Amino acid sequence: MSTYWDVKHRLSDAVNVHDLRAVLACYHPDAVYVTPAGVAEGHDQIAWFYEQVWQAFPDFHLTAWFEAAQCDNPAITEWTYTGTNTGPLLLPDGREFGPTGRRITVRATCGAHVEGDRIATHREYYDQLELYSQLGFGLTELEAGAAADTAVDGQASGSAQRRSCRGASRVASPGPGADRC
Repeated sequence: MSTYWDVKHRLSDAVNVHDLRAVLACYHPDAVYVTPAGVAEGHDQIAWFYEQVWQAFPDFHLTAWFEAAQCDNPAITEWTYTGTNTGPLLLPDGREFGPTGRRITVRATCGAHVEGDRIATHREYYDQLELYSQLGFGLTELEAGAAADTAVDGQASGSAQRRSCRGASRVASPGPGADRC
């Protein structure tokens, strides 16, 4: 029987050579893979996710630089992702963006919970702003009233809603009296 770390190392090796069959062999058939870009459940969705990454970054490579050795399950690793965006990139809102030709180096961490010889749950964390900034995307300020959140009974709903505050930005926090400039 493999150790948790053996499974995790097999996964990173398979990811780096873009071997989808070997990647899927590391996951339970009903595994859940959670990333900032979304949630994949089962082999079909997990395969689709990796295919999208490899299509956008044909030279995608991950390098583990820290493993929490005293922690077996979940196996926790810190990574650096590298790659060059030479293929189409699917954005979280469903739009596809053409290749930028830009190289990325993104810090990430993940925890993989292993049951038996396969990953049951894999949670990947990376800073999307770091990724998109390296690809040349910029932040845009929301227009007044363009926030997706709407006010309900005079209270802000959702995490934030932009308002005017004597020429400065004002962010409304949930709850009464929590506005600040």
